[in-house]
Parts: sequence; structure tokens; C-alpha cells
Amino acid sequence: MTTLGLAALQSAGTPRDVEANLAELDRAAAGASADVLVTPELFVTGYDVGDLTGLAQLDLTARVADIAARHGVAIVAGLPSPGRDGRVRNDAVFVDDTGKLLARYSKAHLYGDLDSRFDPGGEPPAQVTYRGVRFAVMICFDVEFPETVRTAALAGAEVVLVPTANMEPYLGVNDHLVWTRAWENQVFLAYVNRIGAEDTTRYVGRSRILAPDGRDLAQSGTGPDLLRATIDTAEVSRARSDFSYLGSRRPPLYRLG
Repeated sequence: MTTLGLAALQSAGTPRDVEANLAELDRAAAGASADVLVTPELFVTGYDVGDLTGLAQLDLTARVADIAARHGVAIVAGLPSPGRDGRVRNDAVFVDDTGKLLARYSKAHLYGDLDSRFDPGGEPPAQVTYRGVRFAVMICFDVEFPETVRTAALAGAEVVLVPTANMEPYLGVNDHLVWTRAWENQVFLAYVNRIGAEDTTRYVGRSRILAPDGRDLAQSGTGPDLLRATIDTAEVSRARSDFSYLGSRRPPLYRLG
């Protein structure tokens, strides 16, 4: 079993100001006191900030990797990247404490008009083993589909990381849905949100880090915050010792389409 520290940056960021956002990420990494630091969705550029085509051409992953290596902390950061046919992908990258890129995940489930500008990813949640812990990475709307987290858990994920930009009037996702995803899959789950506003979008904050038995290990309000929690993979085994949703499944009965 493995123990490590997880930190979650809840922030408004600075719309379209890559340098300001990277500087904030640098400060958070310096003070994270954790093994892994997670940002909100598209933290490096902003989310509801219009066309991201130009910013997606920058080597933002390398900039994040440099911060991770200088501070010796793994970082999961939201940023755009070039997609197909000149479009943009909404990505989360996982770089380790040496700056090595371990995974890149492109948001697969796109939410309404805000996400219509993105090229959807076509892969299941990224799986990363880091310091003996099995992580899955998905983005915002992805977590609202039970199949997504279940797929990650069945593939061995112990910790699900969800950079998000959840906004009004969808506070129920923070308050109820992400708790359900952690509970029904008996995994740790970090839901890392924005605060403030961009254009007409108002973010609800309320980031959470949940344990496999549904306990809140850390929870934010609506202001800037740097949440911290300890991930102990023994808790996954303990949560599943009396009963296991994964072990009790009867797939032949399910008709999914």
C-alpha cells in the first residue's frame, strides 16, 4: 500500500494571460507540500475566454513541466492543445516531479455551446501509475457520466483526478454527484474547480477531495484555496472489504447502448 500527498488549486486564474497563470501555478507548486498538484480545467489559459487556437500553439506542456521539475512536484494541469482540422483540444496533462510527461488526456464529453469549439477526445480516461498509486484523469463533464469513472475503476484506478470549470446553476454536481462517483466506485476523487467569473460564466468553486468511503478529506468554499489531503491506497481496500460494487457487478445483465 502507498501513501502520498495530494494538493488541489482552486483559483479564478487570469483570463487569457498565460504568464500570469503560470506564475500562479509556480507559486502553488512551491507551497504545495504535496506529491501531486492538480489545477482546474484549462487553468493555463482560462476556460470561457473565446477562441484558444493561438494559445494552443504554444508549448504550454513544456512550461508546466519546467515548473514541476523545479519544485519537485508532479502536476496535473488543464491547458489547450492543437486538435484535428485546425480545432483545439481541451486537455489535462500529467507531468511527474522531473518534468516528464506521463499522460495527456483530451476531454471526451463536451458540454453545450461552451465546448462546441473543442475537438472531442476519443479515448477513455488516462491511466497513470505514479509513486505506486494508480491515477485516472478526466475533465469536468466527463465525471458526470457513470460509465467514465466506472471504466477507470475497472481498469485499476485508485484515485480519480477531475480538473473542472463547473458553473452556476450546477452546484449539485459538487454537492452530490462527485460524492456518488467516489462512493459507487470506492475510489479517491479530487474535483478541482474554478472560482469567480469569465465572460457570462460564473463558477461555483466548492472543490472537494473525497475518500473511497465517501468522507470529505478536504473541501473549499467559493474563494481561492489550496486544498491538501493524504492519499492512502489501503483505504481503497478497506472500503471494499465489507462489500465491493466492482466485485458485485453482473455484467451479463446490463444492456448498454
